[in-house]
Amino acid sequence: MLAKWEGIVIRTVDYGEAGKVLTLFTREHGKVGVMARGAKKPRSRLAAVSQPFTYGYFLVKTGGFGMADLTQGEIVESFAALRQDLLLTAYTAYIVELFDRLTHEGEVNPFLFQLLLLTLRYLDEGRDAEVLSRIFESKMLIVAGIKPQLHACSDCGSTQEPFVISVTHGGLLCPNCQVHDPYSITVTPTTWKLLRLFQMFDLERLGEIDVKPSTRSQLKHVLRRFIDEHLDIRLKSRNFLDQMEKLP
Repeated sequence: MLAKWEGIVIRTVDYGEAGKVLTLFTREHGKVGVMARGAKKPRSRLAAVSQPFTYGYFLVKTGGFGMADLTQGEIVESFAALRQDLLLTAYTAYIVELFDRLTHEGEVNPFLFQLLLLTLRYLDEGRDAEVLSRIFESKMLIVAGIKPQLHACSDCGSTQEPFVISVTHGGLLCPNCQVHDPYSITVTPTTWKLLRLFQMFDLERLGEIDVKPSTRSQLKHVLRRFIDEHLDIRLKSRNFLDQMEKLP
């Protein structure tokens, strides 16, 4: 049986001499694997649509045992810039790998599909890749069941400032509760308010966000601490991204 899926290529693995196994995140079926036979051949009609980060429509043959076979594809957006600029490639690979590790096969989620698509689109348009990564991390923490408490003290509910952020206590700590976590992170009000904004706002309404280098550093540190503390994942792309960010 033939089916047409709207999807994004989030992972590719070589299969044999000429084939590829694609992992798609589709609007209709969530994350699925498809076999793209001959996709590694330069003249294959599947070569272009099998590139990482490609968004399009995929005509697949389903119904038998094993994964579906990709028979043809229609590219809607290739996001070629994301594969041609090394730093952009690093950011995109990190975002997509984080997405891949925190989603499960066959779970339909139109919100996540739109989140990934918009993020790739903004990256391709030249929006601030570092800020987009922090927004994406914030959204994916919520998907993983980790939502830092950023409206009041996570211990007593007080709104008294100045706050620090406790990774182990799950969010803000007021001056009276800071003694409960000697490893809490001191941040500026701008940092925790931006983190709260990243949790709440609709990515479709993204405008220009001007973030100072010191605030960027704090955002990265806090979100990475939450990811490392609460999620049992190690991302190969993160090391590559960190190396790229150190280059002049």
